[in-house]
Amino acid sequence: MDKQVIENQWLGEAVYHAVLPSGLQVFVMPKPGFTKQYATFSTRYGSIDNKFILPRKEQEIEVPDGIAHFLEHKLFEEEFGNIFDEFAKLGANTNAFTSWTTTSYLYSSTENFYPNLELLLDFVQRPYFTAENVEKEKGIIEQEIRMYQDNPHWRGFFNLLGALYERHPVRIDIAGSVESIRKITPETLLLCYKTFYHPSNMAVFVTGDLDPEEVLARVGANLAKHNYSHQSPIEREYPLEKPEPFQAEVEQILAVSRPSIYFGFKDVAPDPGHAGEALLQREISTEILLEAIFGKGSDLYNRLYENGLIDENFSAEFMVHTSYGASIVGGETRDPERLKQEIVTCLEELRQKGLNEDALERTRRKLLGHFIKGFNSLEFVANNFLNYHFLGTSMFEYPQILKNISLDTVKQRFTAHFRPDQMAVSRILPK
Repeated sequence: MDKQVIENQWLGEAVYHAVLPSGLQVFVMPKPGFTKQYATFSTRYGSIDNKFILPRKEQEIEVPDGIAHFLEHKLFEEEFGNIFDEFAKLGANTNAFTSWTTTSYLYSSTENFYPNLELLLDFVQRPYFTAENVEKEKGIIEQEIRMYQDNPHWRGFFNLLGALYERHPVRIDIAGSVESIRKITPETLLLCYKTFYHPSNMAVFVTGDLDPEEVLARVGANLAKHNYSHQSPIEREYPLEKPEPFQAEVEQILAVSRPSIYFGFKDVAPDPGHAGEALLQREISTEILLEAIFGKGSDLYNRLYENGLIDENFSAEFMVHTSYGASIVGGETRDPERLKQEIVTCLEELRQKGLNEDALERTRRKLLGHFIKGFNSLEFVANNFLNYHFLGTSMFEYPQILKNISLDTVKQRFTAHFRPDQMAVSRILPK
């Protein structure tokens, strides 16, 4: 296997990296003195990957929405029982999650690390689909979908994505719909599994007080048992979007005690096509702006909070990918219209008067501090490292880009991104 050590002397961290003959990329970050270990086995496959071209066949396939999430559920069920029980016997906590772009299987432990690692690698590579267990899972996921349909924050968020995007599958609930999951069959699951769960589309990240060479050797030995053949890169099909939002405003009536309002700012093409360092720079400049304008230390946040227009759950985040990008701001409020006016007025004043450079510098230092502190969390390191890896960049590049990014770049990002014609609004109102 090809091996290298990736070091960041400024952070004082190192990652051992190997590419196995199967194409699997393995990363190990030693954390001496930590009592907990953490491992994740992830595939670059998420809910937006519902249209793709089969490797070697050049045949375009479109599958039902929600199939990546469905696969995540099904892999935990095996012929002999449930994988959760097997991890529990070994003293580990296991879980999984599906996002728009990735599916990850993970565990944390303080003992039996290598038996747990073997179990993680084995069950992800051992799908078990039958007509009976697929039909049973449809009922379970249908209940999950219906539960989220009544969640005001979830609905407000996805209604907003539906307003921002007309065709891109990021607008669709990660779990799909009741109608779409009813179309899923064992054959379709196996097709998607064989396509997206090939090691060349996957990565393992392990961190803790561990010997990197032993981890790499054990992962390599496990994968070697399966005799994987070469697979060419997967071609994914994402529809082109107009620069402006699909709809300016949407609202939904739910059984809630307080209204919610969410604001979305859609990235202007061709920005969504950026990858690697350019994408990371765009993410960082947007994070600086979101924290400086809407963060808990900002003048706007404190004014809105003191006036009772927001509570501590008010948030701002940036969704970033090579095919989409959007800033999402909002939360519960007693007066959605007044909150909207306050935010629109604040952004207009910033466009007229300019951004406060001192505030931007303070925000830069704050984000850098949060990033460094994050390395005390094994979960933060593992999940973020693979997220950046799948986006074609490195987590280790983040602090240097954050330190070097110019205020002019941040200001230009504000002008291009936080525009009235790029904004959509989603409201959840009480009955």
